[in-house]
Amino acid sequence: METVGGLLREWRHSRRLSQLDLALAAGVSPRYVSLIETGRSRPSADMVLRLAAQLEVPLRHRNRLLVAAGFAPRYRERPLDEPDMSAVRDAVARVLKAHEPYPALVVDRRWNILMTNAPVVHFLADVNPQLLVAPVNMVRLGLDPRGLASRIVNLADVRSFFRARLSRQVARTGDPVIGALYDEFFADDEPAGSTPGLESEVAIPMVFRLDGGEVRLFSTITTFGTPQDITLEEISIESYYPADADSAAVLRSMAGPAGDRCDDGQ
Repeated sequence: METVGGLLREWRHSRRLSQLDLALAAGVSPRYVSLIETGRSRPSADMVLRLAAQLEVPLRHRNRLLVAAGFAPRYRERPLDEPDMSAVRDAVARVLKAHEPYPALVVDRRWNILMTNAPVVHFLADVNPQLLVAPVNMVRLGLDPRGLASRIVNLADVRSFFRARLSRQVARTGDPVIGALYDEFFADDEPAGSTPGLESEVAIPMVFRLDGGEVRLFSTITTFGTPQDITLEEISIESYYPADADSAAVLRSMAGPAGDRCDDGQ
């Protein structure tokens, strides 16, 4: 049976913090942190959440900490397609629409694609239909030879980019599904325990063969600020922009006349 103290200790170790570091950040004594971790003191729900916030524990795992401490979960998780999430869904759809004629999509915590805008379809030509069966995984779609990998000119750079992001995500969340996804594509890339190099942290363009030419794109990531819902915390909007004028012209031409203006989603 897991305990709140044991879970907090695991998160503290994963963040490479000492008991003193955590105590100072949370405004409590190191002895109190030690008493909680050893089970000799039962923290209040507010204290559990205060410590979890300092450890940057994801919301779903904060619920787990609360339950282990004997309290009810604090954060809800509602699928994006539920009726009471319609306002969020509509807002995200407007963001995707406004980004046209450039591609954008929404992914969940495990890189499954939840929503896309119209330009994304242009990148899916010749993709093996098996990779387009829901849930469509963005990492697998991008790196599998049956997917986009054969059309990415700088595949080594893109692999390095994904490897860095997945490595950080595994370290931050401990999600076994993300760990398995990492191993699927990167287990043979590096010695065990090594970490991506600094070059993986630098923004790089992704160069696609598209419509008889090459399109260079860079990406940005949008997340919800201060979410109180697990789903909102775990989704992100991946927006792609042309890295040069020629790439912008190709994407606008593929969208037709409407691609010459910026749609505000109305």
